[in-house]
Amino acid sequence: MKAIAAIILILALPIGYLAALAARSTPTELKLQDHIKVIGTNTPIRIVAVNPHGIRRFTAVLEQDGKSYPVFERQEPARRWAVIRKVEDRRTYTFEAGSKAAPGLRDGKVMLRIEAVSNDLLARREPLQMELEVNTKPPAVSVDEGQHYITLGGSEVVAFTVAGYWTEAGVRVGKYTFRSFPMPGANSPNRRICFFAYPYDAPEGTVPIVYTRNPTGAEATARFWNKVTRKKFRTREILVGDAFLNKIFAALDPAGSGNPVARFMKINNDMRQANAQTLASFRDVTAGKILWNGPFIQLANSSVEAQFCDFRKYFYHGQSVDQQVHLGFDLAVTARTPVVAANDGKVIHAGPLGIYGNTIVIDHGLGLQSLYAHLSEIQAKAGSDAKKGQVIGKSGATGLAGGDHLHYGMQVDGVPVNPVEWWDAHWIKDRVLSVLAR
Repeated sequence: MKAIAAIILILALPIGYLAALAARSTPTELKLQDHIKVIGTNTPIRIVAVNPHGIRRFTAVLEQDGKSYPVFERQEPARRWAVIRKVEDRRTYTFEAGSKAAPGLRDGKVMLRIEAVSNDLLARREPLQMELEVNTKPPAVSVDEGQHYITLGGSEVVAFTVAGYWTEAGVRVGKYTFRSFPMPGANSPNRRICFFAYPYDAPEGTVPIVYTRNPTGAEATARFWNKVTRKKFRTREILVGDAFLNKIFAALDPAGSGNPVARFMKINNDMRQANAQTLASFRDVTAGKILWNGPFIQLANSSVEAQFCDFRKYFYHGQSVDQQVHLGFDLAVTARTPVVAANDGKVIHAGPLGIYGNTIVIDHGLGLQSLYAHLSEIQAKAGSDAKKGQVIGKSGATGLAGGDHLHYGMQVDGVPVNPVEWWDAHWIKDRVLSVLAR
């Protein structure tokens, strides 16, 4: 009866009005939210559907060997006059695909067919199809044999092989996760290498674990032989004077006012944390191959004014006001000393960065990156290649620096590490190149 009533109503409407309604009917934009090529037993899939008039019907079907397996359907009440006003613009449909939703599936190729019907007069059908692979084998991982001597705050490399249905693999060290990459020169993406850090704040007894998992939540883990050497880092007292505060307030908090200790804490705490998050986010723009070659270069003829992981206590007029951990090396020569790229790579940041002042970050591939901060002058551009020994700027006192120097740091997948190891040719040969040669 409803369909008959709708037909009668349509016939009663002026042709011009119907033509206008038809003209305003719109197709649906469909997009796969996650990059998925493989489905297993129960793999979540998210499809974003965009239509200013809403979606009347949404279906998902798997097809294999001439058979169809419906895995999802959502139907909404029809609104043929929805073109008069916007009903719904964007909707995300989440459903699970795999052998659990479609028991007849076998491992191999499968076609996922999506169809969305617009909720307007013409009820336009918009298809989306993609070829996927069914792999119901659980993830598995096998770690290469070898001894791994790890230092608190240092770096390490491990090689392993994954199998089954997996989409993510790497190393976990406590709360930190480090991604793996295809082993250079390997014939299979299942051969993996992972550069990871043993963070300076890792609690005693933290054990690094190799893992692999897939979107269904299935996970396999493996341990490897390792010996962790914990070390005690230095404690240093930093005296903060009014002249220094006026300098950094002018550069980093020009619109601020009020209690100088509170303003300093805002910079030394809040801004430092925000800058650390920015540096960590650079892990997402790393190259999928090794760009560096040989040991990294320490600033020539430099004296070390501060070391990695110095625990700093800040005092203002004799009162303790803050404490922070220094996650790099402060290297000094003379004012405006030329600063060179420590190794080959690509410049991914060249500009101001809060407490670090004028800063350059170079990506060396597979999550390894170097940091050059407090520069008085930048002579490199983001996106450009950097060659080992190439001048990229000059030392300075920008940001939260008390005097002219270079703050040099390194990070592995966004986590700060001690640069000393990467300056050591023997360490690189024994701990990195030996793993790559397997």
